[in-house]
Amino acid sequence: MSAMENRTAIITGASRGIGVALAKRLATDGFAVVINYANSAAAAEELAESLKSDGHKALAVKADIARPDAVTALFDKTIAEFGGVDVIVNNAGVMTTQPIAEMSDATFDAMMDINVRGTFNMLREGAKHLRDHGRVINFSTTALHLKLPGYAVYNATKAAVEAMTAVYAKELRGRQITVNAVAPGPVATELFLNGKTDEQIAQFSKMPPLERLGQPEDIAGVVSFLAGADSGWVDGQTLRANGGLA
Repeated sequence: MSAMENRTAIITGASRGIGVALAKRLATDGFAVVINYANSAAAAEELAESLKSDGHKALAVKADIARPDAVTALFDKTIAEFGGVDVIVNNAGVMTTQPIAEMSDATFDAMMDINVRGTFNMLREGAKHLRDHGRVINFSTTALHLKLPGYAVYNATKAAVEAMTAVYAKELRGRQITVNAVAPGPVATELFLNGKTDEQIAQFSKMPPLERLGQPEDIAGVVSFLAGADSGWVDGQTLRANGGLA
């Protein structure tokens, strides 16, 4: 990879939840971090300023990753500010749990647009701009293997991400770029907790053998490994960070 002080990571959906923990961890690891957001401008700017006040390099960039032109602009701004791109973390995602029979076209489209098309847009643009010896880290989900009612469409989007991960790793042959995915189990973020009762949350907490919900920092540690030098022999894989749930 590039010299430590010159490495840059783009993290999509980095203004809240797991994305915040990812930005903080990769900044601590020595990356200049680009905090991508779609709507949460205040939170993204606050995070960037907080990182910069701690001596890190950070930039908040608004971009709807479902739009190819916005993704192109995201990469252009990153390269103009930091000189290149070494790591892409495709963390942005939306989740609505609902039976297929009850799901609207709008809900279906929203999940496909961000989870699948957004990841695709980032990968396509990344193929043009990633520096050799770079890293790509996509986000899947352990829910894909639990087959819980209501998760069919969300799981379908993440199955697509896992399929793209394995193939994209082979398509970048010769550039020493690794491509992997992280598949978290239940993590205590707004995305997961929203709409669930205390009883449901307690039930999910007991499901893993480690008997707790994951924390954003748990996932950040896995991403830190995949973004760093020690993961250089891990490529085309999906790492299930779920406390032994599946």
